[in-house]
This record gives sequence, C-alpha cells and structure tokens, in this order.
Amino acid sequence: MRATKPAALHDARQPAAGAPTPATPTLKRRLTAMLYEFFLLFAVEMLAVLLYILATGNRQEAPFQTGLKLFLFIVTGAYFTWSWTNTGHTLAMKTWRIQVVKPGHARLPWSTAIARYLLAWGWFAPALIVCAVFGLHARGEIAIALAIGVVAWSLTALFDRDRQFLHDRLAGTRLVALPKPALRFRAEHEN
Repeated sequence: MRATKPAALHDARQPAAGAPTPATPTLKRRLTAMLYEFFLLFAVEMLAVLLYILATGNRQEAPFQTGLKLFLFIVTGAYFTWSWTNTGHTLAMKTWRIQVVKPGHARLPWSTAIARYLLAWGWFAPALIVCAVFGLHARGEIAIALAIGVVAWSLTALFDRDRQFLHDRLAGTRLVALPKPALRFRAEHEN
C-alpha cells in the first residue's frame, strides 16, 4: 500500500507539469501574518522564559543572561523550523493561508528550514547591530531602529521578480497563497 500526501500539500508544493506557479501572498497579507505571529511567539517565549527561570533559579549573572538569550534563540528556531518542516506553515501562516515551500519537495528539508530561520534574522539583526554599535538603549531608539529594519527588509520583496522576501530567495524557498478552505475542498472532490 502506498502512502499518500494530502492533496493541499501536494498541490502547493509541487505544481503539476505545465501548471501555473501558485500565487504569492500580498505584502500586506504577509506582514499581517507576521504581526499575528509576533503575538503567538510572545506566548511561546514567555513559557520558555518561565522554564529557564525555574531551571536556573532565576540567577541574574551575565552568563545566565546570555544563556537565556541563547535559549530563546533556540526555542524560536525550533518553533519555526518544526512548523515549516512539519506542515509548511506556523499557526499564523495557516490562519492567513500562507505556506512556505521549496519547489520540487513534498516537505521543507530541515537544512532549508534552518537556513531560512537564520536568514530571516535579516529582519532584525542589522537594527540590533546598529543599536549595539551606537549604544542605543532607550526603548524608543530600539523601536525606531527595528522599524527601519523591518521596512527595509519588506522592500526587498518589491525588487524580487516573484515578490519573495530576500531570505526566501537566498534559502531557495517561497511563500505561496493557499486557497480558501471551501474552494480547496471543492477542487479536491472535482478530481
């Protein structure tokens, strides 16, 4: 007996020969999904902070503060890479019917998901580096630097022929818009 893939995953990831490439979600839709993702990720990270505090006895020395940052980086990476390799989307991406795919693959390979996660830090890393170099510590200064970085990274999609963000282009992935559930259900049953 042969294992089958759900039709929605198969269709979004491997278009049939000669079929048009799935549509790229609008920039507004992707940024809205990212805002929703922020709130979901905030909850995940608060749980991670609680676990870290319980495990370390809430020690405040520099090595423990660095350890917390590293732990959050790993927890965040695990959240995203597991979601992308398992279903192709996080909960926020699923809500907004967005899926990350690698053309020619039924599932995103772990190596690609990890590369995409690291490259996606391009949204924030340059701003954080600027803050560190120039000694910006006030919340307002950091917020402005991050906002400029997010806007600049968003603009990379406008210069890409497929309207993909720079980290997707570099990772060899793409975001695709999934059809509304009713349309997808109807399309599956017409075949």
